[in-house]
Amino acid sequence: MQTADLLPLVLVLAAVAYGFAYMRSRAVATPLGGIRNLKALPAYYAARAALWCAIPALVILGAWAAFEGKVIQDIVMASLPAELAPQSEGHASLTLSQISNLAAGKLNPAMVPDGISGAATLLQELRAQSSQFKTLLVILLAVLGGAFAWTRVAPHINARKSVERTLQRLFFVCAAVAILTTIGIVFSVIFETFRFFGKVPVSEFLFGTSWSPQTALRADQIGSEGAFGVIPLFTGTLMISAIALLIAVPVGLLSAVYLSEYASRPVRAVVKPLLEMLAGVPTVVYGFFAALTVAPFIRDLALALGLEASSQSALAAGLVMGIMIIPFVSSLSDDVINAVPRTLRDGSLALGATQSETMKNVIFPAALPGIMGGILLAASRAIGETMIVVMAAGLAANLTANPLDSVTTVTVQIVSLLTGDQEFDSAKTLAAFALGMMLFIVTLLLNVIALKVVRKYREQYD
Repeated sequence: MQTADLLPLVLVLAAVAYGFAYMRSRAVATPLGGIRNLKALPAYYAARAALWCAIPALVILGAWAAFEGKVIQDIVMASLPAELAPQSEGHASLTLSQISNLAAGKLNPAMVPDGISGAATLLQELRAQSSQFKTLLVILLAVLGGAFAWTRVAPHINARKSVERTLQRLFFVCAAVAILTTIGIVFSVIFETFRFFGKVPVSEFLFGTSWSPQTALRADQIGSEGAFGVIPLFTGTLMISAIALLIAVPVGLLSAVYLSEYASRPVRAVVKPLLEMLAGVPTVVYGFFAALTVAPFIRDLALALGLEASSQSALAAGLVMGIMIIPFVSSLSDDVINAVPRTLRDGSLALGATQSETMKNVIFPAALPGIMGGILLAASRAIGETMIVVMAAGLAANLTANPLDSVTTVTVQIVSLLTGDQEFDSAKTLAAFALGMMLFIVTLLLNVIALKVVRKYREQYD
């Protein structure tokens, strides 16, 4: 069975263990005069049985899923004849891809050497054996764990403390996994970034004004050096994000003020859900709207005014992206404004301030930390958007300050660099990690600035 099929099976077995342990705890309590004579409620005995059933099986299932592919790949690659053994990481990746495609039936066996065919057969056998062993081991652990917990249902055992300790450790492990995952992502990006800077100078990357990562396979071909100047990408990213925020922040913030302070309840009950529906529209739909409606309208309007405009422009992408992120600003700002204590409003109004003065001088500063969080979330959403930029702004890395020109962003280039089968030894592919590292640093700086603003105003209104 596959991992996706074993996971619900383990949960079903845990539910069965819960039911059996619950019934046993009730049966044990009956001769003693009721459940009040047990050290814990029956639900705790049942929960402990479910945890004993599920946790060991899920741990083995997760570890197997994490290491299964790597172990099988190493065994398959070691089985290759000496003449077919890969000489580099890129060659190994291509060979493994060829073996996987042959094992999946996507490649004709007559088109590959016999050694590759044998490796593909071995790959199929190892995957089948691994699936069988994994299924048996996971089911066995789940059954044994549930049975052991079932036998441990006794009046003198305090199952509540056991369940609480287990859950506390489980929560700690979840927090540790989240932290370690973040650290692993950061260090993996840093490692690949250093590999990229070993091929391309840092000065060229940071201060270069040309982006053309299409390196040639041979040194005698045109464009074999490539160009990796990141400035055009960041100017395009900042331009589109700035246009989006210029649309989203005023509209979203003012709509939040209206809905929270001025709108009647019937109006709020209708407008707020309609406004939040914008967040549920797929980005590809926004992209079609930008490419088929907004971009041609901007081009025709610019031509009518005597201006030269591209059929794909930063202005079109920024306008549609701004519409898309309005709910992020509006909804969060509305919730934060409503969370301001009523005593601040009443005190301001009691001193003779008008409703607008109360909003401007009391409520807005008190809600500013939360509003900044909403704006930061919207900015991160704008910086990370890809589909709208591809469809409305294009892929051309132009260094320009004209919003009517075609531009591209960092995230779009990351996707294009990692699309398809790529060799991770080339500067072209490694450039994606360097772009990701720069984007991470920029986002981190934005978070630091937002935190300073939040702390400044939180101290005044706590």
